[in-house]
Amino acid sequence: MTEGATGQRVRPGSRFPLGATPDGAGTNFALFSENATRVELCLFDDDGQNERREPLHEMTAHVWHGYLSGIGPGQRYGYRVHGPWEPEAGRRFNPAKLLIDPYARALAGAVDGNAPVFGYRLGKSDLIRDKQDDAWGVPKGIVIDDGFDWGDDRKPTIPLHDSVIYELHVKGFTARHPDLPPELRGTYAGLAAPPVIAYLKELGITAVELLPVHAFLDDHHLLERGLRNYWGYNTINFFAPETRYASAGDAGGQVTEFKDMVKALHAAGIEVILDVVYNHTAEGNHLGPTLSFRGIDNASYYRLVADEPRFYMDYTGTGNTLNAVHPQVLQLIMDSLRYWVTDMHVDGFRFDLASALARELHDVDRLGSFFDVIHQDPVLSRVKLIGEPWDIAEGGYQVGNFPSLWSEWNDRYRDTVRAYWKTGDVTVAELAYRLTGSSDLYQGDGRRPYASVNFVVAHDGFTLHDLVSYNDKHNEANGEENRDGHDHNVSWNHGVEGETDDPQIIAAREQSKRNLMANLLLSQGVPMIAHGDEIGRTQGGNNNVYAQDNEISWVDWNLDDRKRALLEFTRELIAVRDRHPSLGRPRFFQGRKIRGSPVEDLAWFRPDGEPMTDEEWDEGWARAIAMRLGGKALSELDPEGNRRIDDDLFLLLNGHYEPLNFCIPPEGNDEWTVIVDTATGDVHRNGGGRTITAGAAFELPARSLLLLRR
Repeated sequence: MTEGATGQRVRPGSRFPLGATPDGAGTNFALFSENATRVELCLFDDDGQNERREPLHEMTAHVWHGYLSGIGPGQRYGYRVHGPWEPEAGRRFNPAKLLIDPYARALAGAVDGNAPVFGYRLGKSDLIRDKQDDAWGVPKGIVIDDGFDWGDDRKPTIPLHDSVIYELHVKGFTARHPDLPPELRGTYAGLAAPPVIAYLKELGITAVELLPVHAFLDDHHLLERGLRNYWGYNTINFFAPETRYASAGDAGGQVTEFKDMVKALHAAGIEVILDVVYNHTAEGNHLGPTLSFRGIDNASYYRLVADEPRFYMDYTGTGNTLNAVHPQVLQLIMDSLRYWVTDMHVDGFRFDLASALARELHDVDRLGSFFDVIHQDPVLSRVKLIGEPWDIAEGGYQVGNFPSLWSEWNDRYRDTVRAYWKTGDVTVAELAYRLTGSSDLYQGDGRRPYASVNFVVAHDGFTLHDLVSYNDKHNEANGEENRDGHDHNVSWNHGVEGETDDPQIIAAREQSKRNLMANLLLSQGVPMIAHGDEIGRTQGGNNNVYAQDNEISWVDWNLDDRKRALLEFTRELIAVRDRHPSLGRPRFFQGRKIRGSPVEDLAWFRPDGEPMTDEEWDEGWARAIAMRLGGKALSELDPEGNRRIDDDLFLLLNGHYEPLNFCIPPEGNDEWTVIVDTATGDVHRNGGGRTITAGAAFELPARSLLLLRR
């Protein structure tokens, strides 16, 4: 390697924009470091070797910058940042370590597990600086030309109350797809392929929520056990798309491939939401590697322990927490979000452990800087914003407390619905709130039902099939002696643990899956389905597949009759939801009559057809409940200004282990048609189901659900 400068003249350039910005004649480089004493830009040949160093002499407002003529797209680069090595004071500068530009638009190469990427001598005290050069084993940034032919791409801009979100892992969803050529399986291009998009379109979902696609690393302890970070919640760069999902390789084509994927999904009317991890980075705690932020300006980028800045505040359980209170770090997050919206055309974000970003001094502050800057931003305030409203530290659980523009993962919905269909031991009020958009959580601060993102399962936990098939988690393949994973995910197994050939148990499990899927898709709020649940995907009882980049996690596309039946049931349910605006209202129910309507917009009844009393509402157990939606009592207008009118609907739930007699109260037209029946698996989106006469008792099978239309 050549360590001396090339002698090429570096012009002052500009402090803005941060990152590497080509203009056709050269490239401007800009890097923030408040506490550095010297910064060197390191240029590499295409093979990542033959390093050339160019000092950046200009520093304006803590941004080191310079312009090099003749440098253009495709150039590989990194930084060496000089400054004090004072770990006890939170300063960990080490010019022996090549550093990734936080604003790099793409990364080439991966971290070599044998490279000395730790700022200290591994196995020794972290107070002693390691002077070994690691450039040969560190990813390099790539100068990227942002030009792309978006053609007539238009964002679908689907209202949240009309949305059905599909949580999807780019590789896991496509790695075993039989209609994809091998080279496209597990890639952005595979997700954009016609057979895959056709499946999503036929399913009826409106948005894919991609598990993390920001560049991330495999944890050292996983590599030692022959595993990999599958989920991707270990980010090392907030601009670069993860290369392992790119069929185009790591020479910059991954950016174009990602854009092609978004363009293809948009053309099918499907939105793209990114699961983003701005709460921490892959550099871990004080014993972690020095790859980017730590070596550039540790004290600025991370939350350090106030009286012991050698150590990191850990609100995330990963070893560090990004310092979103610092103005430059907040700008980094905002610049990244805007980049993915404006340059990559994504439609929204789901923020992992979002409470960690809202902490000011320590407590979560719903009016903190992070929320303030997003709410006033003309770009980001218009996209879908979904928070995971908790972190692992004290006071981190904030379900129902996010600001008005935000929707939230609603784990109270998950827990209530699971408990109801397992035992029926849920109060009427608790179940009713979850069915109707959780107004107890969101109505008080002016939010709407779509503030609640409803889910029964997600990537973190059992699949839908495993939820009703296993009594205990089976995470043995993770190498942690089955201690990992959440015990609260423990499910019910209908008498037999795991797979079985018993037809009665199989039938009970299939009905349980239909109950949970129907409950999800017929509730107010935004339903989220985890990929593959509509075809009974199994992980063999593993409820924490974060390290399983293999067939344990990947979707198996070999469908038997049971899987096809569940797929058809789910498709038809989504179609029913789409057909009936009463099932996805943009406003909370009022529980009263609207002018021109003979019935209230919402009313509750006992199985005998009598209205529910206040005492039963407050104290009763919801083993059986009936909810009527007055379709003509809808008071909202559609985007064209037309009144949204629907049929009257009746939703009947029997969570009891025995059949119960139900009676529909007679109100004028006494004939009701069954459009969803979880006991039989029948869905009649266009009518044609059996009819039920109001005023006459009929039997609702044990643990089943009916949706009726008048």
